[in-house]
Amino acid sequence: MKPDRDVGIVGWGAYVPRYRIRSEELARAWGRSWKRYAAGIMVEEKSLPGIDEDTFTIAYEAAYNALLRARIDPRRIGATYVGTESKPYAVKPTATLLVEALDIGERRTTGADFEFACKAGTEALQAAIGLVGSGMIDYGLVVGADTAQGAPGDALEYTAASGGAALVIGPGKDSVALIKASLSYVSDTPDFWRRQHERYPAHTRAFTGEPAYFHHIMSAARALMDQINTSPEDYDYAVFHQPNGKFPLRVGQKLGFSPEKIKPGLITSYIGNTYSGSALIGLSAVLDIAPPESKILVVSFGSGAGSDAFHIEVTDKIENVRELAPKVMDYIQRKRYVDYTVYARNRRMIHMMKDFSGY
Repeated sequence: MKPDRDVGIVGWGAYVPRYRIRSEELARAWGRSWKRYAAGIMVEEKSLPGIDEDTFTIAYEAAYNALLRARIDPRRIGATYVGTESKPYAVKPTATLLVEALDIGERRTTGADFEFACKAGTEALQAAIGLVGSGMIDYGLVVGADTAQGAPGDALEYTAASGGAALVIGPGKDSVALIKASLSYVSDTPDFWRRQHERYPAHTRAFTGEPAYFHHIMSAARALMDQINTSPEDYDYAVFHQPNGKFPLRVGQKLGFSPEKIKPGLITSYIGNTYSGSALIGLSAVLDIAPPESKILVVSFGSGAGSDAFHIEVTDKIENVRELAPKVMDYIQRKRYVDYTVYARNRRMIHMMKDFSGY
């Protein structure tokens, strides 16, 4: 898919909460050996929100940073989309909170929350590209953010993390990176889900590999490269969805990308899987360092299942805005470790029974 007019990223920003818990501490809490049980996933520690943080506060911080780099009046934004699977309200949208907090579009804006597991953020990006590319709006704000949880003691607990990233999408003439083409690939592959009223997601463990993650990312990436006649050699960077530290490197190898092209955007080992924010935080980390004329391939993945692939080309405007907001590595390096007790409290995993203290 290609827009009718040049569209690109005018500003980008990310946010990762300060708190971290080491994977060894998660294993210790359940009496397991970290090396035997989970060392192979290449996630040394993960981020978790403070007691007063949620998906909205993460989305706000990331969007604020993106607006700093975009250098536009928020009132010019005509669409505000938030991709998440852990929004604070079951019904009330997060996008309206963001519109109110940032005074976007003087309230004259389309707004929505998107859901598609971990590719909700890039699904929202597709919508914004279409609106800007058709000329219906001048600028759109896209956020991918989550405060993901795995059930206590489950394998997902080692990776489900918190963080988000935001992009201001606008006309090509204002862009620090042009989005030249995109392509989506979806199928009904239920490898990961959460039924209504369930607190934690369920998954099919190893099944999420070959038929889900690898099949969809490879199908979307190859179809996009075939469509625009590119190959792995044409790209300077590749960003793939990061459920752990191992899968992106493996899928990159299968597609023909060297580890050197993948590692600049591979941040899961530092903060875990931020779900809807995963691909967008990886892209943000690359934009933090990519020189003009760099070409970037970004491919997300959402369980359920689907992938969005994007061909992005960096412009010389990026050098003028890169230092206007904190970088992804700034947030990664700003951290405070906690133990499982604080982790359980901050993630509200402890539910009190009826108070019998008066009896």
